[in-house]
Amino acid sequence: MPATASWLEGEGCAPLVTRLRRFERYFASVLPPADESPARLHAAMRYAALGPGKRLRPLLVLTACDAVGGPWMRALPAAAAIECVHAFSLVHDDLPSMADAEYRRGRLTTHKKFGEAMGLLAGDALLALAFEELPRLCARGVPAREVARAVRVLGEASGSRVLVGGQVLDLEGEGRRVNGTGVREMHLRKTGGLVSAALMMGGLAGGATPGQVRSLAGMGLELGLAFQIHDDLLNRASSLARLGKRAGTDEARAKSTYPRAVGPERARAEAARLFLSALRGVERLGPPAWNLGHLIIAVAERDR
Repeated sequence: MPATASWLEGEGCAPLVTRLRRFERYFASVLPPADESPARLHAAMRYAALGPGKRLRPLLVLTACDAVGGPWMRALPAAAAIECVHAFSLVHDDLPSMADAEYRRGRLTTHKKFGEAMGLLAGDALLALAFEELPRLCARGVPAREVARAVRVLGEASGSRVLVGGQVLDLEGEGRRVNGTGVREMHLRKTGGLVSAALMMGGLAGGATPGQVRSLAGMGLELGLAFQIHDDLLNRASSLARLGKRAGTDEARAKSTYPRAVGPERARAEAARLFLSALRGVERLGPPAWNLGHLIIAVAERDR
């Protein structure tokens, strides 16, 4: 089993592993070859995007597509696009002017490996590649109107009102005590928005009704917030080898986290409540969404 699939070991996860492997092959083919000029930039892009990771967001795209009755392979371009945006956000988040992180996914961060300027440019190029990739949904049978909606969904989720705005709130919260409401708003933008976009784009690729798209959007916000709270709890006690970054890095930088704001027990209870609410949303979608339910359970039970 590839390293990226090691967290998908529970009952019912075999179809998810199959999709992950197919996505990995597709994603590697989308990124420019490392020897294509400018070679150092393309090598940095591939390093940032193809390193070991959970690939949660592309899996959400693919499972949301079949949750509404569409063939999941139709959504591969949208899955690649959202992973490009996610990779861009991580590269920029790690920069010295942001989190100044040394390690990501168990190895040196992109700017530590290739230099700060190349890390910045690799992130820029990955963001651009996302919107180069999305129109390829048309060639897979997704109506142009739905492709245009997917472009808008990803653009909004990547911008100043959501992802980038969440990063600003994160920076402004460093070194000061932010309450649970403030941390919740930051997480909904920085993490929840992109998770919500993943489910929405998968739904659009699969032919979802407007009601289903709205339901997926709400589930995504809940799942994204739960995922981030769970991640913050793991960061408090895990190790570089297990989590991919040094334990306690959030506390060391006095970053705003939900466990820090409300305490670990309340944070754990809130994550459990949000995961359960997302699963109830899956139940409302019916039997085609079972794979999505298994994915949410795997996210809730992960320890890395």
